[in-house]
Amino acid sequence: MARVVRFHEHGGPEVLRIESHDVALPAVGEVRICVKALGLNRAEALLRSGRYIETPMLPSGLGLEAAGVIEAIGDKVEGFVPGDAVSVIPPISMVRWPAYGELVTFPASQVVKHPSSLSWEAAASVWMQYLTAYGSLLDIARLGKDDTVVITAASSSVGLAAIQIANLVGATPIAVTRTSAKRQALLNAGAAHVIASAEEDLGGRLKEINGVEGIRVVFDPIGGPIFEPLTAAMARGGILIEYGGLSPEPTPFPLFPVLSKSLTLRGYLVHEIIGDRRRLEAAKAFILDGLASGSLKPVIAKTFPFEEIVEAHRYLEANEQFGKIVVTV
Repeated sequence: MARVVRFHEHGGPEVLRIESHDVALPAVGEVRICVKALGLNRAEALLRSGRYIETPMLPSGLGLEAAGVIEAIGDKVEGFVPGDAVSVIPPISMVRWPAYGELVTFPASQVVKHPSSLSWEAAASVWMQYLTAYGSLLDIARLGKDDTVVITAASSSVGLAAIQIANLVGATPIAVTRTSAKRQALLNAGAAHVIASAEEDLGGRLKEINGVEGIRVVFDPIGGPIFEPLTAAMARGGILIEYGGLSPEPTPFPLFPVLSKSLTLRGYLVHEIIGDRRRLEAAKAFILDGLASGSLKPVIAKTFPFEEIVEAHRYLEANEQFGKIVVTV
C-alpha cells in the first residue's frame, strides 16, 4: 500500500484527499518510482477544479512532475535499473499517469536520469517549466542573440525558466510583473528590464526600452487587456505565443497591430513537444546541458510536506510565489 492524492469531486484545494492504495507492478515498458518530491503546476489546480483541458472520471489522481528512485522495472525497459535517480516528464494525460503519490508508475519513455547535482526538490521542478519555455522560445520562435523577448507573469516558474533560457542564448529578457515588489528579485534572476504593469504604462515602457524597432517575441500566459499594449510594442513580423489564460477578462483581438505589422498570435501547449519524439529529444538535450552547466537552475518558491498537499494548493492558487512550489514525500 502507498499513499496517493485523489479528489472525489471538483472544487477548491480542500477536495484533495490522501488515501492508501495498492500500486500495481510496472507493465511492459514501464517503471515504478519511489517518489521523493513533487512539483506543483497550475494545470493540476485546473484539473482539480474542473477547468482543465482534460476531464477526469471521479475519483481521480493528479500531478505532472515527480522525482525519485526507480523501485522496479517492467519488461522491455532498457537504460534504467532499480536504484536510478530519475525525474518525470509531464505526461499527455495526468489522469492516466498521476504523479501525486509515494509510489507512481510511468512509461520509461517519460523518465529521465537528471544530473546528480540536483536535489530532489530541484529535480521535481525541471520539466514542465523548461519544456514550456524551450518549446515556445526556441522550438517555435527561434529566439536568438539579437532578440528581445517580453516575458509576462515573469515570477512564475515558467517565467523564470524563460528568463534563464533567454540569457543562455544571448537574448534580452524583459520581465513583466504585476507590482514592483518582485522587481529586484527578477533583476537578480537575470531580467534585463522589469516592468510593473499595475504601476507603470506597459506600452510606454516597452517602447522606451526597445525604441521604434519593436519587440519580436512575446511570451504570455495571461491574455486579457494586456494584448493591446503588448502587440502595439511588437516589431513587424513578430510572434506572440500564448500559453495560458490567467486573465478573467475578455482578450481583445488587436486587429490593426496584427494587420499593419503582420504579427503571428500563436497558441501553445507543452504537449506539442512532449508528443513529438524528435522535438522532445532536442529539448531534453538542451535542458540537461543547461542544468549540468548551471545555466539553468530551478527556483524553489516554497516547500511543503506531503501531508500538507491542501495547504500547498492553497499557496499555489494565491499566485504570489516566486518560482516553483514543491512537495516532499
